[in-house]
Amino acid sequence: MKKLLAIALSLALVFPFAACGSAQADTYELALITDLGTIDDKSFNQGSWEGVVQYAQEHNISHKYYQPADQGDDAYLNAIDLAVQSGAKVIVTPGYLFETPLYIAQDRYPDVKFLLLDGEPNDGDWSSGSPNIKVGDNTIGVYYAEEQAGFLAGYAVVKDGYRKLGYMGGIAVPAVIRFGHGYIQGADLAAQELGLEKGDVTITYFYTGTFSPSPDIQTRAAAWYNDGVEVIFSCGGGICFSIFPAAENAGGKVIGVDGDQSAESETVITSSMKLLTKSVYDCIAAYYRGEYPGGQTLRFSAENLGVGLPMETSRFNSFSQADYDSIYWRLVNKYVVVSDNIEIAPDEVPTKIVVVNNLGN
Repeated sequence: MKKLLAIALSLALVFPFAACGSAQADTYELALITDLGTIDDKSFNQGSWEGVVQYAQEHNISHKYYQPADQGDDAYLNAIDLAVQSGAKVIVTPGYLFETPLYIAQDRYPDVKFLLLDGEPNDGDWSSGSPNIKVGDNTIGVYYAEEQAGFLAGYAVVKDGYRKLGYMGGIAVPAVIRFGHGYIQGADLAAQELGLEKGDVTITYFYTGTFSPSPDIQTRAAAWYNDGVEVIFSCGGGICFSIFPAAENAGGKVIGVDGDQSAESETVITSSMKLLTKSVYDCIAAYYRGEYPGGQTLRFSAENLGVGLPMETSRFNSFSQADYDSIYWRLVNKYVVVSDNIEIAPDEVPTKIVVVNNLGN
């Protein structure tokens, strides 16, 4: 399993607004449009891009990423237009913010294949309670079992001896909420298996409202560490760049998110990963095999090795590969079922202390 999970770990040098790879001409066959944040966010954008780079470099295919000039549907559509005009045959769009732009683009460019991560194309009209969803024949929607990824992180750190945990999410979108909700459930199961009493494990819980670093986030993280929090789950893209220095100054620990963030700071003990690189790579490979599963929404979970912890680079004290394989096997075979019902997750504000053991508050 270690080797299977390690497939997602791919490195790429990236430079803003530059083409990467075999750019012999002014056309780029594979494209990625960045979501909020940058291509080197060590998280969602970067993990997705590395899947593009890995396949492109292995098969000598031209590739480029495009960073929208602004936020919003029009800016994202303009970036998609530019990618198509530059010869893109497959366009990867990481993030739910592309749902409405792709609803339009998939009809505008029926000969182009689209891969939407963390969402499905919809018309953005919520007036009737939910928008109209349409996954075109040239589009794949992809979801990840973030609750399982968060569960594995929470379970592992409690089994490893940590008792005062923190969860600092970015914007409270469904994917971020599921990560945190799974984190609570994993910590709860580990506490029960260890015979701990209710209240022996607590989680300080908060959403920052952003995916970007800021002095306020670093100040809050530092205060948590000073109050005794031992490890913070940094679940919000670039906010890790505020949490890492706080941990380094306080001697605290961090759990990374989306990709393996162990190389970014010695404080990272593990990362709660959506195997973005693998899923993007696999979907692009399917296109070139003539087997692109357009018109479908796929879900990557433990069952298809779509989420996990990078055990080869994790810095646990005692939580072992055998421990990990055991809990992963229980997830795959549904001996442990992690709820994805985000309605029972902690509210956005104020900062909340979750008392672990049967999800008591």
